[in-house]
Amino acid sequence: MKTPRVLIACERSARVRDAFLARGFDAWSCDLADTYNPTPNRHIKAELLDSGLLYDRWDLVIAHPTCTYLTTAAEWCYRDDVAHKVKAGTLTGDARRQARNQALAFVQAIWDSPCPNLVIENPVGVITKRTRLPKPQYVQPWMFGEDASKKTGLWKRGVPDLVATDEIAPRYVEGRPRWGNQTDSGQNKLSPGPQRWMLRSLTPQGLADAMAAQWGDYLIAQQQEAAA
Repeated sequence: MKTPRVLIACERSARVRDAFLARGFDAWSCDLADTYNPTPNRHIKAELLDSGLLYDRWDLVIAHPTCTYLTTAAEWCYRDDVAHKVKAGTLTGDARRQARNQALAFVQAIWDSPCPNLVIENPVGVITKRTRLPKPQYVQPWMFGEDASKKTGLWKRGVPDLVATDEIAPRYVEGRPRWGNQTDSGQNKLSPGPQRWMLRSLTPQGLADAMAAQWGDYLIAQQQEAAA
């Protein structure tokens, strides 16, 4: 049997790609920017749609589209009267609404690609309401051995739901659960700065490992069934 081919789209960190590589899969990442981990030369620097990558023969595609205009955070910025309240370079009003429409069209184009096994990962946002994608499975890092909370949606085709591997219990503050990446009030502990967006976007290692283990086993089982 051939080694299953896996594409991790819109990924710079290489965490998910490398989790699949560690299990022997023919895994690649791609993004408009360089990868943070160029070894072992498994990153394709290209625009996902224009390059035609999605139409290569992949056994699994996992895509991480930029969430800036897909989340429900900063919804007030979509109003027309708030430009004076934001820092320079931040889109507001009609420009931000257009950016959201473009982001949604990008997500839909990924979903409409031919790979039979496909996953789109993103935080809670507007994807389900504004596209033809099905309802997602929601997962948390603390379900996979990470002392952290970040509710993440997985819009899936083909592959099964992920199963929790090592649940981490929270501490409680006035009866409310909090994990290691949160303050007592529930805010993220990361300080503002130029690297904050990058650090927040990293796929937790435990979740990446679960994807590679569980969805990797699914791909192998598919191949064995087809060969029988």
